[in-house]
Amino acid sequence: MQVILLHARFARAKSITLGVRHFALMGAIFLGAVLCATALVYLITFRYAGSIPFLSKYSTEPAGNAPDSNQYLKENLAAMAVKLGQMQAQLLRLDALGERVQGLAGVKPEEFNFKEIPGTGGIEPSNVKERTSHVLSMDEFQQALAGMSRDIGYRADYMNVVETTLMNDKIKGKLLPTNQPVAVNYNSSSFGWRLDPFTGHSAFHEGLDFPAATGTPIVAAAAGVVIAAEYHPAYGNMLDIDHGNDIITRYAHTSKLLVTVGDIVRRGQHIADIGSTGRSTGPHLHFEVRIKNVAQDPRKFLAAGTDQAKMAELMIK
Repeated sequence: MQVILLHARFARAKSITLGVRHFALMGAIFLGAVLCATALVYLITFRYAGSIPFLSKYSTEPAGNAPDSNQYLKENLAAMAVKLGQMQAQLLRLDALGERVQGLAGVKPEEFNFKEIPGTGGIEPSNVKERTSHVLSMDEFQQALAGMSRDIGYRADYMNVVETTLMNDKIKGKLLPTNQPVAVNYNSSSFGWRLDPFTGHSAFHEGLDFPAATGTPIVAAAAGVVIAAEYHPAYGNMLDIDHGNDIITRYAHTSKLLVTVGDIVRRGQHIADIGSTGRSTGPHLHFEVRIKNVAQDPRKFLAAGTDQAKMAELMIK
C-alpha cells in the first residue's frame, strides 16, 4: 500500500509505502494499547473504587476495619465450638435430671431412655420446591445455635420444677400414715361408736384395734419424729410419732417400746411390740391417727396406702 502525503510545507508530494510488516506492527501497538487501557480501568474500578462514591459498590476491599474473610471464618468457628461445648454440657445435665425425674415418676428406664435418639421418619415430599434444601448462612447457623441453647435452658428449668414437685409429693407420701402398723388381716374393733368392753355403755372408739400375740412387731405407719414414749393409765405403754402437717399417729397397749423421744423413725421401722398394758382386755395394738389432735379414721389412710401399693405394682409390671 502506498500513502501520498500532501502539505503546504512540502515542496513536493511525498509517498510512503506500507508493507505487511508495517500493518503487523500497527496491529500489535493497537492491541497493546487496548490491554493497557483495560488494565487501567480494572485498577480504577476494583482496586480504588472504595474511595469513589459511585463505584464503591464494586470495591473488593473490606469496608473499614472488617477482618479478612479467612480470619472472620476462623473466629466464627471458634465461637461456635465454644457454644457447642456449652450445649453438650447442658445436655449432659439435662440427661441426668431426666433420669432423676424418671425415677421419681416411676417410669421404667427402658420405656424412656434419655441416652438413645428417638426414631423419626416420614414420606419424601412430592413437591420439587419442598425437596430443595436451604443452605444456612453463617449468621443463620449462629442464630439457630443460640435458639437451641435457650430452648435447652428452658427445658432444664421446667424439669427442675417437675423434679421438685415430684420430690415434694414423694416426701409427703412417706410422711402420710398409710403403712399398716401390724401384719394382721383384720381388726377387732373399728373406729366409731361401740359398747365399751369395761362399762358396757356406748362410747366412741378413736382408733383401730389389731389383735395379735404378745411380742408381735409394731412398725411405724410413716416416717416422723417420736414426741411421746411413756406409760399412760389408759393407753398403757404408749408411743406418739409426729409426721408433720399436724399429723400424729399413736400406738398403745404395747409390751415394749423400742424408741425414745426425739428419735427419727423411718416408714416401716420396728418401733414397739404388741402387749396388753393399760386399759386392755388382751394383747392387741390400739392405733390412732390424729390431725390437729382430732382423731381420724385410720382406715382411710391405710386404704390409700393399699391403693398406692397396687398402682406401684401395676407400674412395675
